[in-house]
Amino acid sequence: MVEDPLTAAVGDLLRARGWRLAVAESCTGGLVGHLITDVAGSSDYFVGGVIAYSNAAKMELLGVRPETLARHGAVSEETAREMAGGARRLLGAEVALAVTGIAGPGGGTPDKPVGLVYLALDAVNGQVCRRFVWSGDRAANKAESARAALALLREWLAKGDDH
Repeated sequence: MVEDPLTAAVGDLLRARGWRLAVAESCTGGLVGHLITDVAGSSDYFVGGVIAYSNAAKMELLGVRPETLARHGAVSEETAREMAGGARRLLGAEVALAVTGIAGPGGGTPDKPVGLVYLALDAVNGQVCRRFVWSGDRAANKAESARAALALLREWLAKGDDH
């Protein structure tokens, strides 16, 4: 198997900092964790992840507040941020990624269309969240989301402590 350059770069950056990574995934169903563990030696920096597909799992496992889900919904910046923070605390990592969205083909609304995804990063040195709207089918939307999460992490780590 040939290592993916993006995922390998993320691993190198995490290893260089001595940081551990956790993930919280909803619409990607474990794809981010899968990509990370495709890299040999990822056990040096990858703690693990939570696939919190249901709202109950988001609340019970990651500590997403019921009022956040009631007010903003599962697919929102607020929920993504709480998922990332919850994963980081639960798994004792220095940085965590979270993905929540609507992969499709159904489930979209005018306000929250199919392909809408929020990616959050929670680290010891700050937090960020990004919004994307993909236009592919379910598999493509999941793949784009996972790659974008890894790209966000690479960008964050490459900036150093300048956040």
